[in-house]
Amino acid sequence: MNGTAQSLPRALARLARPNQWIKNAFVFVGLLFGHAWNDPVLARAAAVAFAAFCLAASGVYAVNDIADRERDRHHPVKRLRPVAAGTVGVGMAAGFAAVLLLLGLGTGYLAGPGVVPWVAGYVILNLLYSFGAKQVVVLDVFFVSAGFMVRILAGTEGLGIPPSQWLLLCGFMATLFLAVVKRRAEAGLLAGLADEHRAVLARYAPEMLDKIIAITAACVILSYSLYTMSPETVRVHGTAGLIYTVPFVVYGLFRDIFILHDQGRGGDPSRDLLRDPHILLAGAGWVVLTFFLVA
Repeated sequence: MNGTAQSLPRALARLARPNQWIKNAFVFVGLLFGHAWNDPVLARAAAVAFAAFCLAASGVYAVNDIADRERDRHHPVKRLRPVAAGTVGVGMAAGFAAVLLLLGLGTGYLAGPGVVPWVAGYVILNLLYSFGAKQVVVLDVFFVSAGFMVRILAGTEGLGIPPSQWLLLCGFMATLFLAVVKRRAEAGLLAGLADEHRAVLARYAPEMLDKIIAITAACVILSYSLYTMSPETVRVHGTAGLIYTVPFVVYGLFRDIFILHDQGRGGDPSRDLLRDPHILLAGAGWVVLTFFLVA
């Protein structure tokens, strides 16, 4: 009995997937590139918005695990998720998800009334994804990308920080790249079992995904490079030196593609960022140099 009682909190923690919370760091993009980090009110609001998206995202993950529990049992990794493995019942998972989603919306209101619509939009977007859009070829990766873009907009428009159009374009291309890389990794991992786990994966030809990855990676490099050289960017940040951060972005992209094709592993951005030393150092180098230049 004690073992079961002690394992339930761990199972619920796994259901919430806190390792995925790093994705919500997109909320801070506006704070950094909007030159607003030295405003304590906005900084606190961005931190609270980050917490709101962490709670909402965990609620969405729980809903997704409930919806996908049968298909996940055919996946070599996802079969270990709490709902698919049976360590958390469907009823308990649904109640847990409802609490997290309500807490996410409430925390979003604490961040600012302008953040709430974006948190709500994120939840609705992911519910549509979980119960239909994820089964439509190409549309599914656009929904994943849209989830990231909502975070960026919550940290800009939601907090009253005007976003750069170049930065929004770059963010869209970067998140689309990450979504397609994830699909490519899943399709390769499942091989002939794709139909049993998610039928849409069987319709993605590896050659097609590789072409989209190449296109989106090139668009990320071009759009980010143009952003760093934009007269508006130079005016806002008072420096033309952001161009020197481009190599970090290029290296991170190329490293992620290498991981994808290296023995079929990779494809989870949050895991790769935390486990691959090359991506970790490239990301840290980009953050340090960017902050040094704009500060």
